[in-house]
Amino acid sequence: MARAVNQPVMSKAKKKSLMKRSIPIYIMALPGLLYLFINNYMPMPGIVLAFKNYNAKKGIYGSPWAGFKNFKYLFATSDAFIITRNTICYNLVFILVNTFFAIFVAIILSELTSKWKKAYQSVILLPYLLSAVIISYLVFAFLSPENGFINNSILKPLGREAVSWYQKQEYWPFILVFVNLWKGIGYSCIIYLSTIIGFDRGYYEAAAIDGATKWQQITHITLPLLRPTIIMLTLMAVGRIFYSDFGLFYQVPQNSGALLPVTNTIDTYVYRGLLELGDISMSAAAGVYQSMVGFVLVLGANLLVRKLDPDSALF
Repeated sequence: MARAVNQPVMSKAKKKSLMKRSIPIYIMALPGLLYLFINNYMPMPGIVLAFKNYNAKKGIYGSPWAGFKNFKYLFATSDAFIITRNTICYNLVFILVNTFFAIFVAIILSELTSKWKKAYQSVILLPYLLSAVIISYLVFAFLSPENGFINNSILKPLGREAVSWYQKQEYWPFILVFVNLWKGIGYSCIIYLSTIIGFDRGYYEAAAIDGATKWQQITHITLPLLRPTIIMLTLMAVGRIFYSDFGLFYQVPQNSGALLPVTNTIDTYVYRGLLELGDISMSAAAGVYQSMVGFVLVLGANLLVRKLDPDSALF
């Protein structure tokens, strides 16, 4: 195809100059690219493990083929429905609750003019940086049957009997949702807050001149402008709907057997199976299954968004 007459042609000198100026950007991106390559791409040949009876002596590629037998482990037991239900339902609730409160807190922080604004942001983000082990000990400090804060400082002064929290299934769906919200709200909140700060303040000034209240400004300006960010974060969360926070579901409940019906998810189930059976191939099969389902869900959700609002779709 002939080159358009008016299309500018970049000289070799300009290309060389542009490459030189881009070198610092490539250097800054290098650690992230290396992390992605080592963590996400180097393990990909190991996918073949999901279809083999792994033998350490023979290695990955020397082990005999097993076909889809490793995948049957996730569905052949009576726990298959429970772990699938827990994984999906918890993640759906996490997406709804965390999105609502993250936007709510981000809007509040964006309206603050106090000098403590940065401190509030840091305090909200701090739990996200804590490890699951530390969080499990913090939760235990509140819920310990003998020395816990709730039993000793709240229930006993009110004349109520102490509760064996780690033996009562009915409380843990709410506890897990609350802990996940407390831990994860900071990350999403900061993303929404940074988006809100980037909005053109002229919209708000014009709305204020027209007599719009704060609530009207939020519902007619802030939320519509936040929609692309909300959709992007929701699509990313949907892609991991078959994954669970291992620390939240294993460490926080202290691996209590009495709580398994409400805390057991695909990840914890595979981990326990790996400890008991030592079956690496089964664990690989579970990872492949989760990845494939997540991939299909992201494509499906993005297709739905593209039909409803093409401008908000990721691709």
